[in-house]
Amino acid sequence: MVLDYDIIVIGGGHAGCEAASAAARLGSRTLLLTMDMVKFAEMSCNPAVGGVAKGQIVREIDALGGQMGRITDLTTLQFRMLNRSKGAAMWSPRAQCDKRAFSAEWRRTLENTDNLYIWQDAAVELLFDREPEPGAEAAATAPERPSADGTPETPNPGTAAPAAAAPSAAAGEGAGQPGRLRIRGVRSRMGVEFSCRAVVLTSGTFLGGLMHCGAAHAEGGRAGDAASHGITESLVAVGFETGRMKTGTPARLDARTIDFSRLEPQPGDEKPEKFSFSPETHPVSEQMPCYLVYTSPEVHAILRSGFDRSPLFNGTIHGIGPRYCPSIEDKLRTFADKEQHQLFLEPEGRTTNEYYLNGFSSSLPWEVQWEALHRIEGFEQLHIYRPGYAIEYDYFPPTQLLHTLETKRVAGLYFAGQVNGTTGYEEAAAQGLMAGINAHLKLAGREPLVLQRDEAYIGVLIDDLVTKGVDEPYRMFTSRAEYRILLRQDNADMRLTPKGYEIGLISEERYAHFLQKKSLVESLVDFARRQSVKASEIESYLKSLNSEPLTQGRKLYEVLMRNDVTFRGLKEVLPRLRRFMEEVAMTDEAMEEAEIQIKYKGYIEREKFIAEKLHRLENIRIPADFDFFSMNSLTIEARQKLSKIRPETIGRASRIPGVSPADINVLLVKFGR
Repeated sequence: MVLDYDIIVIGGGHAGCEAASAAARLGSRTLLLTMDMVKFAEMSCNPAVGGVAKGQIVREIDALGGQMGRITDLTTLQFRMLNRSKGAAMWSPRAQCDKRAFSAEWRRTLENTDNLYIWQDAAVELLFDREPEPGAEAAATAPERPSADGTPETPNPGTAAPAAAAPSAAAGEGAGQPGRLRIRGVRSRMGVEFSCRAVVLTSGTFLGGLMHCGAAHAEGGRAGDAASHGITESLVAVGFETGRMKTGTPARLDARTIDFSRLEPQPGDEKPEKFSFSPETHPVSEQMPCYLVYTSPEVHAILRSGFDRSPLFNGTIHGIGPRYCPSIEDKLRTFADKEQHQLFLEPEGRTTNEYYLNGFSSSLPWEVQWEALHRIEGFEQLHIYRPGYAIEYDYFPPTQLLHTLETKRVAGLYFAGQVNGTTGYEEAAAQGLMAGINAHLKLAGREPLVLQRDEAYIGVLIDDLVTKGVDEPYRMFTSRAEYRILLRQDNADMRLTPKGYEIGLISEERYAHFLQKKSLVESLVDFARRQSVKASEIESYLKSLNSEPLTQGRKLYEVLMRNDVTFRGLKEVLPRLRRFMEEVAMTDEAMEEAEIQIKYKGYIEREKFIAEKLHRLENIRIPADFDFFSMNSLTIEARQKLSKIRPETIGRASRIPGVSPADINVLLVKFGR
């Protein structure tokens, strides 16, 4: 018997949970295949969500109708808005979460999602067949599909019959070519065969996972969980390129053995905010502190004594690690002259004594870690629950993907998360959401959802992966985005909620709430444009800010363009502004959004103008089967890169490393007429 679904999502991590939730809520009969139902969206490393650029991604996930922001709000231990002292484009929300509560809330959400079914098992093989040649009819026979009572029922019309595994795809075979491979199902470790029309692969660090701690190593996707085998082999057999990457995690510490009185507390924001734009969640009411601790020359000397046994340095680990989030031994080698490094001690939950030491990731022998940790002030009596370790795992270079995250080689197969060479819960969840959405839209015969670089950090993330590839685990930074003023965390709903509503992930109630906020923002901006203020009315207020006094009356809009002037301050000295806000029931969220729009108006308009100019390149398409080697006016490197990645537009071609401006001009002459 074969169990039949529309979409199968492999992996219960952050990417898998978002993919399965989105596909099912959009109406696809979806199966989530996971090895452990207790660890949905497990925070295997730091139990925190957001941070610089990552916080923007989470707000975008929420604005589109994803779940990460909502679940973060429900399980927050501490909230901080990072970079508040900088401009609004740099503000980034970050929340420390209750690790166990986060997974439990995801499980509750998934188990109560219509059209979503869960199967606990490991996927070991992907099953393929060939797409029919143009004009050929698909097989009419379909596998049995059990009904609710377990008896076979008639399958969905048009479901293809199972076929034997297809032979390897020819090199260079890609999207839109007749006879291309297509996914038809998955086989599990227990021998169960599942039939489907689409698969979203989100296996995280489990594919060929190998953990290292000093000379000791063991198979596993993370501490306590087995590695996964078979999927990589299935994909390599049909022509996929694969590689190895590495990540790491620090020791987990027992709070009962830490002298917190000797540590530097790091509290959350006095007035915490939240991630989700939905009115259903609220800011955290009771926050837990984090703490700052520091290494020392003595700690460094102990750590260096184990370098000869470090799998990072003795050739044991071959995978590429993250440069921006290095292990403590990497830090000591790279910054050899530094006498101390700052570390962050962070709680893993409200009901546990387990703490995470952010910044002390290590794969050194456990006894070296133990001795070094005991030399940190406040840790003299420390007990650890488990030492840090590094993990190597398989990934697939993401230039093998379309911008929908569907693979070029196999129709209906989507990759999301660390299998694409990324790192971080937020980047994984964003990819999972987009893969789940696009898998459903394709099956429904609808246009795909592809976000542009000026629309979302998610668009930057996916475009970077698909056009540039990765040479190290990819992490999102604000510096990767050309349009940071447009892609602020505060306006993610303005940018993306209409799209989420259009595809069906945003409810009518949620959309009405969005429209109300949008109306409030517009009304407040309009009020500021129309209202004039006299110099005498705000003289004392400006003086309190050490701001130059007005020499004559000005529009309220102009006054608000000053750096320190705020609506909150002005309403205390302008009764008519206060009355207006009370009449329309102005919210803090709408007031902040209106204020940012006013203060950054010039920058916003300039970035929009630049983005619109560059959109011309994004609209000039390149035929899918074009022979770049036939254009001798292109450089050899450009011909090779373009033939391998096969960008769909000249705009995407312009972002491929090795394709020069001169090469783009050649393409414009060819296709830009």
